[in-house]
Amino acid sequence: MQENEFYAIRRLPPYVFAKVNAKKASLRADNEDVIDFGMGNPDQPTPPHVVAKLCEAVQNPRAHRYSVSKGIPGLRKALCAYYDRRFNVKLDYEKETIVTLGSKEGLANLAKAIVAPGDTVLVPNPSYPIHSFGFLIAGGTVRKIPVDPDDDFLRAVETAARYSVPSPLAVVVSYPSNPTAKIATLDFYKELVAMCKKYGMFLISDIAYAEIYYNGNPPPSVLQVAGAKDVAIEFYSLSKTYSMPGWRIGFGSGNERLVAALTRVKSYLDYGAFTPIQVAATEALNGPQDCVDDFRNMYKERRDVLVDGLNALGWTLEKPEASMFAWAKIPAAFLKTGMTSSEFSALLLDYANVAVSPGGGFGEDGDDSVRFAFVENVQRTKQALKNIKKFFKDQDKIIYAFQSGRGK
Repeated sequence: MQENEFYAIRRLPPYVFAKVNAKKASLRADNEDVIDFGMGNPDQPTPPHVVAKLCEAVQNPRAHRYSVSKGIPGLRKALCAYYDRRFNVKLDYEKETIVTLGSKEGLANLAKAIVAPGDTVLVPNPSYPIHSFGFLIAGGTVRKIPVDPDDDFLRAVETAARYSVPSPLAVVVSYPSNPTAKIATLDFYKELVAMCKKYGMFLISDIAYAEIYYNGNPPPSVLQVAGAKDVAIEFYSLSKTYSMPGWRIGFGSGNERLVAALTRVKSYLDYGAFTPIQVAATEALNGPQDCVDDFRNMYKERRDVLVDGLNALGWTLEKPEASMFAWAKIPAAFLKTGMTSSEFSALLLDYANVAVSPGGGFGEDGDDSVRFAFVENVQRTKQALKNIKKFFKDQDKIIYAFQSGRGK
């Protein structure tokens, strides 16, 4: 039996990042030093007080029993307290929030809970892959819309709502955006919420990067809009805020009906995260928050060194106001050859030992760009810039070799 005979697998294209990941592995096997800006995988240790709470909780024998699929009450209450102090949003910890195994799992299982075959979901392109593929795996159909939170976005949503048959089930938003780092205003959310109510659509928001911002203006939550909970659910994660990616703790909050649907599906699929991890996550939300500021300042310094350095080399890109990513259009000399973002990323890895994420992995509209994650320290970032400077100096030879099909 062939793998592509399975219905769900047939709907998944080949993994765009596979080629670059294979090259990274090959170079490292040859003891090459790869400077890796590819995956948004925080490199800093989890704050000591959070780890200490985990060590304390794990000593309790009762904590090793099955946990609660919906999440322990203390953690759900801590998440509600976070929303209250950060966004001035009141949540019912019993009915309006659920603990997930990271926001990615929550989004994917929500799709399973609400999508029927043929349902259409509106998703920005480019965007984080699970925003599209979670619904495709669930049997739905995805219609792309612009990624920038502006009038064009709103017009595209309204056009889809008015003329699609069947009408869209939901709209997905994620600001600060991965990969583009775009941020939305509260006024934008107000218009989008009103539109979703008008056309009977759900609004699914992902704010995994809400605490990584650099301009002094914290990004808003869609739940700050009056009446948003009538149509909206929002996912949040501790992965980036507290440097806890491997702990797999996130949340879904908002619309009671959507939370209940996700709760029912999860009750069949898992017993929740290991209880000591949930206890430690509660400590992260309720405990000292200096670490959040420290991580934010660290990412800001890395952002400044990387973006300023790339611009000084002639690679023009905007300095992001939020997220841990820089979205960079591939330089014109390479684009005009017709190469894809995967091919450009492979060249950068081959000739500069610098790994980035090809933009095409986030949707076809991102195939003219690459994404840098701020996961290398300042010293290694500066070394990467030196390598890229030589890469640009040799670009005519590199492009000729690419076009000739000879490679390196």
